[in-house]
Amino acid sequence: MAEPYWPEDFAEFLSVDSAPVPAYGTGSLADLLPTLATGMGVQVPGSHAQIPELTAADRNCVFLIDGLGWEQLLAHPDEAPFLTSLIGSSRGGTGRPITVGFPATTATSLASVGTGLPPAAHGLPGYTVRNPDTDALMNQLRWNPWTPPHIWQPYPTVFQTAHEAGVHTAQVSSPAFEQTPLTKIALSGGSFHGRLSGEERMDLAAGQLAAGDRSLVYTYYSEVDGKGHRFGVDSDAWRGQLMYVDRLVQRLAEQLPPRSALYVTADHGMIDIPFDEQHRIDFDEDWELRAGVALLGGEGRARHVYAVPGAEGDVLTCWREVLGEQFWVASREEAIAAGWFGPPGTCDERVYGRLGDVIAAARDDVLIIASEREPNESAMVGNHGSMTAVEQLVPLLEVRT
Repeated sequence: MAEPYWPEDFAEFLSVDSAPVPAYGTGSLADLLPTLATGMGVQVPGSHAQIPELTAADRNCVFLIDGLGWEQLLAHPDEAPFLTSLIGSSRGGTGRPITVGFPATTATSLASVGTGLPPAAHGLPGYTVRNPDTDALMNQLRWNPWTPPHIWQPYPTVFQTAHEAGVHTAQVSSPAFEQTPLTKIALSGGSFHGRLSGEERMDLAAGQLAAGDRSLVYTYYSEVDGKGHRFGVDSDAWRGQLMYVDRLVQRLAEQLPPRSALYVTADHGMIDIPFDEQHRIDFDEDWELRAGVALLGGEGRARHVYAVPGAEGDVLTCWREVLGEQFWVASREEAIAAGWFGPPGTCDERVYGRLGDVIAAARDDVLIIASEREPNESAMVGNHGSMTAVEQLVPLLEVRT
């Protein structure tokens, strides 16, 4: 079994450049669909990203398992025997994972998957971010407050591009997602098929894959993530979901039509954080961190901090002094230049103001919670968002016929 490459030795001082930036362009989640589309003779506008180990197939299916990180998969071979059996033959026989992008969170990752663009370009750079037009926080997963979707994210999806090029495209997911703004701006194109049970989704995904000489199909399962947030990735509930999704993948793999490739991946990993003051720093109770801050965005392990006008430098200095041994703390300009949200030069002007004046990404097993303004999120056992291996690395498992 191939071991993933990931930087392990961090400098004592957490400089911005010491953060392990996602592998945009050659091995990130945003590179997957452009690679598959190219193999079907479809060029994605504006994208030159490729995962070089992948070979072309006429029919491609992506099964995204929300919350299934690479390190969690490696740690549970008994619960996921089928998934584990695929590692050695995947990604050109290297068995290597891919990275998701920063921050490692669902809304950002789904937009990266569907558009084939990094967060700096597609413009969903976090769980909650400031809308520069209103100066209010916008939750990009729940799309609250409502914002015109195609103004917020104007680029076509890879599914739309493939559909226009004559490829049969389809999404198979929960019926609840069919009309959501996130689906429309990240995953639309071709036809949407809502099914409640995992088994129904697998059967229908296989049928949709066989429906065209060239096909691009996406399917999704969420409850690995749900159980991880609620009970943690060290819980029996989480292990039970891993066992179930392992059987789902095998069910789909056994139904693949000829000339097909199935890719199993995820939108982020997850880490359990203890419930104590050492590991959970409460922004709402910390006067130093609150000083000069107008809005707190992002999530516990990947914070966007929006300063009161004129206080940007003071907030940056304070957050570094308080958190700098546990978090990578950067100004907006430093994070962009370091490539956190995408390769330098890819940050759209419309996205710039959505990024925090200060951005804090956790290295250690620690969260910045906000117990009063974010009570539900602050109570979660499993968390994600930052650039550590446990959050960033996800499988890219392959089955071919």
